[in-house]
Amino acid sequence: MPVRGHPGDVLFAGEYELSDEPRTTTDLKIIDSKGFLLYIRQNATKGRFSFTTEKQDKFDLCFYSRSPMGSGKVPDQMVKLNVKSGVEAQDRKGTENWEKLTPLEAKMKEIEQLAQSIAESSVLFMKRKEEMESTNASTNSRVLFLSIISMACLSAVALWQVFYLKRFFKTRKLIE
Repeated sequence: MPVRGHPGDVLFAGEYELSDEPRTTTDLKIIDSKGFLLYIRQNATKGRFSFTTEKQDKFDLCFYSRSPMGSGKVPDQMVKLNVKSGVEAQDRKGTENWEKLTPLEAKMKEIEQLAQSIAESSVLFMKRKEEMESTNASTNSRVLFLSIISMACLSAVALWQVFYLKRFFKTRKLIE
């Protein structure tokens, strides 16, 4: 199951729980786009994981189920997976002054951090939008230039063909 790309230095945290199937072992592997192993857990039934990205990337979370040879088909398993990233993944209970806040203040602080994260994401999306618009404009101008060249070449070949056929038919004395 791929996880969308995110900008660098983002914390990912997750919890998983698998349904219990007798005589079945399940392994969890988290792999980045270059094939580097970020997390591995053998005989995974329930647990947590976390890792931090260094740059924007895509990650695959893979659950591999195996059963003993000769036991037939590997039974289906229910997987409960909860993955959080960025501000949502941070454990606020360990930070200083968090214990001193009332539940309402803590929730307000959490919402403030989420709003700040959304604002930062918005700025990132605006930069990406500008880059994509620039790329789109340059691609459109190149396509237009190549289309004009193609039409000019096609017109030149058609004109040459008309003159060639006219000369050919004159030499064969089919037209005067």
